[in-house]
Amino acid sequence: MDHSIVELEAIIRNRICRLCTDRTVEGDCSLEEPDHCALFRLFPQVAEAIQTVESDDIEPYIEAIRRNVCSVCADQAADGSCETRQQVQCALDAYLVLVVDAIEEATGKTFDRKGLGATGAEQTVTIGPRIQ
Repeated sequence: MDHSIVELEAIIRNRICRLCTDRTVEGDCSLEEPDHCALFRLFPQVAEAIQTVESDDIEPYIEAIRRNVCSVCADQAADGSCETRQQVQCALDAYLVLVVDAIEEATGKTFDRKGLGATGAEQTVTIGPRIQ
């Protein structure tokens, strides 16, 4: 199925934003500058990176995102480190499995969640940022 970037973004906003921890009780984005959300600020690159991968393992998707999105993100340092990502404040990183799943589903591909773990054991997927 061919969807435009605008259509894919609408699908992702519908699925991810309602789960995002940066939402108010009323459902509005609580970020001071909502346009700075890493997931949507670079959404065309996000969608393209995900669509270049065909795998049931999340690692190739992470690599594609780091290579094609994080590398051009203003939040990432020249050495590849990212304070925003490290502080679990990057929506793209926090919700990546859900974003991959939604884009793959919208484009007619399937993402087998059983492939998430290297050991083959059942994995629990955490929705949203992890508190450490």
